[in-house]
Amino acid sequence: MIVNLLFRILARLPLAWLHRLGGWAGWLTWRFSPSYARRLEANLANAVGRPDPALLKAAIAEAGRQALELPFVWLRPQDEVLARVVRVEGRELIERARAEGASVLFLTPHLGCFEMCAQYCSTHGPITVLFRPPRKESLGPLMEAGRARGEIRVAPADVSGVRRLVKALRSGEMVGMLPDQAPGQGEGVWAPFFGKPAWTMTLAARLSEVKGVKALMIWTERLPRGEGYVVRISEPVEPIAGTLEERCVAINREIERLILAGPAQYLWGYNRYKRPSGVPAPEGER
Repeated sequence: MIVNLLFRILARLPLAWLHRLGGWAGWLTWRFSPSYARRLEANLANAVGRPDPALLKAAIAEAGRQALELPFVWLRPQDEVLARVVRVEGRELIERARAEGASVLFLTPHLGCFEMCAQYCSTHGPITVLFRPPRKESLGPLMEAGRARGEIRVAPADVSGVRRLVKALRSGEMVGMLPDQAPGQGEGVWAPFFGKPAWTMTLAARLSEVKGVKALMIWTERLPRGEGYVVRISEPVEPIAGTLEERCVAINREIERLILAGPAQYLWGYNRYKRPSGVPAPEGER
């Protein structure tokens, strides 16, 4: 109830205010959560190969902005949300795939305003996204309502949801995935991510195997001072092909490329390298 009310209050604020408040919130979280701060700093330094104080400061603030913009993206009218997209790079890739009758698998990491990706893609037709309930149950209804509108459909993170994703692709529709989520036991393989073994979901790789699927990379850059967003769409640099494990490795490499294009806006505090209960340690760590 309190979270719901807070989100509705925040949703009334201008985007520039939310991003300013979010910057402060990012610093407060970093300051008062030592484990989060250590993980953020370590993951960022590992990815760029060195400590970078300026980039670290930017990443701390951007993580807070990502959180505080959620009420705007989920609760404002969809046309108002989409109006904040000031530029789209690679729009022709979607239009070409749709014209050719291909289904499209969009892959995006926890980078920038990733919630905006499905909002934009839905302007090109129906898109199904996986819905994994957040840790805080009170956020679940808000998240689902914010995503399941217009041409966006949500599928639960279970067997029935996977079937919906496959059905959508086989019907020539679009599917959106966050392939850098840490999956559970039996749902992943160990694959390099910025040089370290990460338990990597196999679902995105399996969906890329569906006949007629066109995989596209997408992320939404958050512009400064609440000026809006830039949606960036691109084709994978290398083919997502081969065995399931090879596809997982290729997807991780593509995700790395996107992240390094805007490293300040990746959620470095996300525990990407955790080992789920029951999963054996990767080779070399046993």
